Amino acid sequence: MTTSGPASDAVPPPGCPAHAGARTVEPLYGPEFAADPMASYTRLRAYGSVAPVEIAPGVRASLVTGYETALEVLRSPERFSKDPRRWRALADGTVPADSPVVPMMMYRPNALWTDGDEHSRLRGAITDSLGRVDPNALRGYVEHSADTLIDRIGPNGRADLLSEYGAVLPLLVFNQLFGCPPRTGDKLVEGMSGIFDADADSEKANAVLTEGVAELVALKRRQPGPDVTSWLMAHPAQLTDEEMMHQLVVLMGAGTEPQQNLICNGLRLLLSDDRFGGDLAGGSLPVEDAIDEVLWTDPPIANYAIHYPIHDLELDGTLVCEGEPILISLAAANTDTGLAGDRRTGNRAHLAWSAGPHTCPAKSPARLIAAVALEKLLDRLPDIELAIPAGELRWRQGPFHRALTALPVRFPRISPAERSGGSEGNTDPVPSPSVAPAPTSAAREPGSADRARRRWWSPLARWWHGR
Repeated sequence: MTTSGPASDAVPPPGCPAHAGARTVEPLYGPEFAADPMASYTRLRAYGSVAPVEIAPGVRASLVTGYETALEVLRSPERFSKDPRRWRALADGTVPADSPVVPMMMYRPNALWTDGDEHSRLRGAITDSLGRVDPNALRGYVEHSADTLIDRIGPNGRADLLSEYGAVLPLLVFNQLFGCPPRTGDKLVEGMSGIFDADADSEKANAVLTEGVAELVALKRRQPGPDVTSWLMAHPAQLTDEEMMHQLVVLMGAGTEPQQNLICNGLRLLLSDDRFGGDLAGGSLPVEDAIDEVLWTDPPIANYAIHYPIHDLELDGTLVCEGEPILISLAAANTDTGLAGDRRTGNRAHLAWSAGPHTCPAKSPARLIAAVALEKLLDRLPDIELAIPAGELRWRQGPFHRALTALPVRFPRISPAERSGGSEGNTDPVPSPSVAPAPTSAAREPGSADRARRRWWSPLARWWHGR
C-alpha cells in the first residue's frame, strides 16, 4: 500500500511499524496551533486527506482533513469503531493514563463511545428524553436568562462576553434542563471545563466531573422531577446508575463547552467581520448567517469524532492501522479546497455536528440556544463593539476545541429597565411531568418545575458576587 503526499515527505501512519524513525509530525497543541490552526491544516493537506499528527506530547493519531474522506469514516461503522478500548497505545501503556487528552478519549459506556445495538439503545434514550423539551419553552427560558445576564453587565459599559455571558448562559440552561442543584452544577462545570483545557490537571478534572454526575444521579433516583435526567431514568432502556452517569457526561460535554464556543465565536464574527457590520448598523441582525459561517469555518469542536479502524485498511490511499485513533478535523474538512463553491449562508452540509450514526442528537436545541443568545445580546446592546482589535483576541490551547480565552467588549451603558423587548414567553423549558415515556415518546405535557429548582441563578453565586 502507498502513503499519499510528496514522496520525499511521506510519513507512515502513527503506530505502524514503518513509523519508527519518521520525522516529527504536526502538533495539534501549543500556542502556535491555537493561534493559527488553518496553517497547520494547510501543511497537513500535503499528505492528502489523511495525515499524521500528535495531539499531545507522545500521543500520535491520524487526522482526516478531507470532506469526502471524513464522510467515509463517519458513515462506515462496519470498518471504523467508536470504542476506545481498541486504542492499542493506551491499552499497552505507550500513552500514559495521565495524558491530558485521555479524559476526552477514554472509554465510557455512553452513546458516544459505543457501536451497534448498544449505541442504538443508549442514543434512543437520549433522543427520546431531549425530544420532550418544548423548543418554544426553551426559547423563552434562554431569553429570560440572557436578559438577566445583560442586566448584570449593562450598567458597566464593558464586559468579557466569554466569562460573563457565553460561558454562563449554557450553564443556566443545562442546570434547568437537567434539574441540577447549585453545588453539583459547580462541580460539573469545573470538571468539564478541565478536561477540555490542555493546561488543566485532566485527572483531577475527571474526578471532579465523576463526583458531580454521581451526585446528580443519586439525587434524581431519590427525587425525580420534570427534567431530562429524570426522563432518562424513566426511559424503557432502563439505564443503570453507571450508564446514567456516562450519558450525563456526554450531554454535559456537548451542552456547555461547545455551546459556549458557538456563542462566542458567533459574537466575534458579528463584531469583527465587515460582511456583517453593515447589516448590524442598518438594524438587521444576520444571526443565522453568522451561525452558518461559524459552523463552517470555526466550529466549536474543531477536531474530534474519534474512530478506530477495525483492521488495517487503506483510507484514500493511506494505510491506517487497526487500533490507532483517527480524528476527524471538522474544521479542515469543512474548508476542504475540493468542495465546490464557497457559499455557506443557509448551507447546512457542514460537518460541525458530525455525520452518520453518531451525528449530534441535540443540534436543533444547540442552534436555537446560540441564535437566541446572539439575537438578545445584539438587540439589547446594539452599539456593542470589540474592546480590542480582532487580531489581538487569543485562543485557548488544545487539539479538540476552537475556543477564545476572552471576548472583551464595550458599549453604551444601559440600565436593567432599558429593554427593547420583553421575555414574555414560557420560561420553563421542561414542562412535562417525569413519567415513563413510550419508547419513542416526545410528549410535551403541561406542568411546572419545583420552585426551589427554578432558582436558576444560584449555581452562579460566586460569579454573581464578583468572586
